[in-house]
Amino acid sequence: MTTASAPGPDLPRRQGGRRGFVLTAVVGAPIALLLSWPQALSAERLPGIAQLISFRAGLAIALLVAGLVFAVIARARRRWSVAAALAVLLIAASAANAGVAFARGGGGMPAAKAGAGELTVVAWNTLGGAVSPPSIARLVIETDADILSLPETDEAAVAEVARLIALEGMTMTAHTTRGPEGDSDIPTSLLIADELGDYRIDEGAGSTPNLPSAVWEPVDGSGPRIVAAHPLPPLPGMFDDWRGGLEWVADRCADPDVVIVGDLNATVDHLGTSLDGCRDAALETGAAADGTWPAAAPPWLGAPIDHVLVGSAWEVRGMSVITDAAGSDHRPIVVVISPVPR
Repeated sequence: MTTASAPGPDLPRRQGGRRGFVLTAVVGAPIALLLSWPQALSAERLPGIAQLISFRAGLAIALLVAGLVFAVIARARRRWSVAAALAVLLIAASAANAGVAFARGGGGMPAAKAGAGELTVVAWNTLGGAVSPPSIARLVIETDADILSLPETDEAAVAEVARLIALEGMTMTAHTTRGPEGDSDIPTSLLIADELGDYRIDEGAGSTPNLPSAVWEPVDGSGPRIVAAHPLPPLPGMFDDWRGGLEWVADRCADPDVVIVGDLNATVDHLGTSLDGCRDAALETGAAADGTWPAAAPPWLGAPIDHVLVGSAWEVRGMSVITDAAGSDHRPIVVVISPVPR
């Protein structure tokens, strides 16, 4: 008669490891999804998540390193375990973030000189005047800009830019807003080529909360409706106003002639599907992975938070992220758009 042998001492441990693997995988899968595509859980504007997904390349690297550490731990233990499950989840989330960044591209279609009927649109947050008027004027002249949105640039600086480019034969009208009450310490300025005609602020359009944005409309009703936008950043105590600012921007997309230009303090992940009627120039040209902030980081590692959005009456012909920030913490972007044939 044969007597059944008792289970080896490693069997309960192996079974416990498998249970730990399965439990960790089940609990961790939604977290991995949250770090990869939070839009699936409507979490892209939540504190913490909003900041992390702004830097997808850096997030992918961090997740990969963490995943490899847990993979080494799991290999050393030679069994399925919590460490093995974490390795799988972290590496999968890293691959997902890298895939999103790769799909959005880098470099895009460079913005060439605008042709007949086309417009060159520039956005540059100058960090409260850290960029000198001659540097701004040089960019205007080099790109032959028709519209230039300048968050954090005051009245004196934008007037000086207009004066300097006039010496080179370019005429643009300077505009500045300090919000509906006119009391913001941080202004938003705009230069519009005189060739586009006279423009005035649409007082009824309002502004992004607690940081000035405005809508400029053509006096004769012919031409693009220009929005110089600068919502608050997603910082502690500012999240409600940040979300409100993004909704204000999205509301402007109801106009097919709209051109929205500026530092939106948001990537296309945060803008999401709320921009019905608008298209993002970076996405249209395969440049939505090129970071514009902070300028000290390489473009592939930065956050692409400066944007040109266009309504259905416009199509994007090209976009470039300028590497020389000239003292700002934001890189300028240059976009060429043209009217859709009607």
